[in-house]
Amino acid sequence: MGISLPLFPSLWPDPDALGTITDLYELTMLAGYLAEGMGGQSATFEVFVRRFPPNRSFLVFAGLEQAIGDLSRLAFSNEQVEALRRWPAFQSQPATFFETLRRFRFEGDVFAVPEGTIVFPGETLVRVTAPLPQAQWVETFLLASLGYQTLVASKAARVVLAARGKSLFEFGARRAHGPQAGLLAARAAYLAGFDSTSHVEAARLLNIPCVGTMAHSWVQSFPTEAEAFEAYARVFPNTTTLLVDTYDTLEGVRKAASIAPPNSAVRIDSGDVGELAARSRAILDEAGRSDVKIMASGDLDEEALERLSAAGAPIDGYGIGTELVTSRDAPAISMVYKLVELDGRGRYKLAPGKKTYPMAKQVYRRRDADGRFAGDLVTRADEPAPEGFEPLLTPVMRGGEPIPHHLSLAEARIRCRAQLAALPDDLRSLHTQAGYPVDYSDRLEAEAARLMRL
Repeated sequence: MGISLPLFPSLWPDPDALGTITDLYELTMLAGYLAEGMGGQSATFEVFVRRFPPNRSFLVFAGLEQAIGDLSRLAFSNEQVEALRRWPAFQSQPATFFETLRRFRFEGDVFAVPEGTIVFPGETLVRVTAPLPQAQWVETFLLASLGYQTLVASKAARVVLAARGKSLFEFGARRAHGPQAGLLAARAAYLAGFDSTSHVEAARLLNIPCVGTMAHSWVQSFPTEAEAFEAYARVFPNTTTLLVDTYDTLEGVRKAASIAPPNSAVRIDSGDVGELAARSRAILDEAGRSDVKIMASGDLDEEALERLSAAGAPIDGYGIGTELVTSRDAPAISMVYKLVELDGRGRYKLAPGKKTYPMAKQVYRRRDADGRFAGDLVTRADEPAPEGFEPLLTPVMRGGEPIPHHLSLAEARIRCRAQLAALPDDLRSLHTQAGYPVDYSDRLEAEAARLMRL
């Protein structure tokens, strides 16, 4: 007889039962290490990005706060353990394995780059040291927690640079790849410099300013567009941004300019937003409404914002949704998690295009006389800081417990702003071919060469 399932089973995990939010091979490897008596070996794994996504010259590291919080309570529920017991992959495992899972926890140490830091391929972003089965278990969970927010934050930072100081609103919840992705994207965008979000739960949980305008359906629900605008202004007198492109955009602007109580902004969501913004600005100014701001949205991305900025379009702010939360031009990031040390001995990989360096590492950054980034150096973790370099990896967990003084979202946002300001000019362009120097220390190169000769 089969197991009876709820009519509408929820796919949202219990935050205290995240043990199976992973790939099967993480759990079979866990079982294998325990079966072979390797559970007591100390392993160090590192997270890094192999290569840039297309058209990227830097990345913004994000997602650490959620990753560390979840790691600290990662566990298997009784239901999950019983389900695994019945799976063919685990039929050969002794009863002691399943009892181990019931009390299994992550008890390792974690070092990481602070959220909001500009990072580059080939350098360690997170370093995990834990008993081998535990360190293996968290691979998929860590990559899933860090990869998406880093992808979106990196896209958002490009939009911030292209906007040239104009206001930016995150509007992507309805186009994200699932409800949770929309919440995470709102966080990542705010970290990278967006001013607000339309996502209500993200705003509530994370203290992000929440914004929104009106629906086309509101306008369509009234006998006339003017009546719809006037009703909206009466009901929401303190947040009156009118969506003017339901019918004829310029005629909508004329109606918006004449309503009482007066509106504070108009939003153009379709068409040639640059031309429409210019003509709308003229209409508003002629009506004595120079105080009304113009907002634009409608599948905009950093390329569109750069063109609008270069053309001097009279737009005061942008709503960015689909292109941001999907990162459509570069929808994936080659973030990986690799074993680099086992019981103090270096481990490495030599596969073409997937080479790794052995041993636990630190990353140091050098700045020039103007405070701009001038180059990074990857070293062994036990190497002293070279003169004039600052370390990027700092401790965030000890013995499976978070270290209290990690960056808050507000602090990570401030850090990201400062990091973007410190980017060399040639890396700020959307179309740069310039590279950034990431070198490896002589000791690290020597250790890699020594191991390869064995």
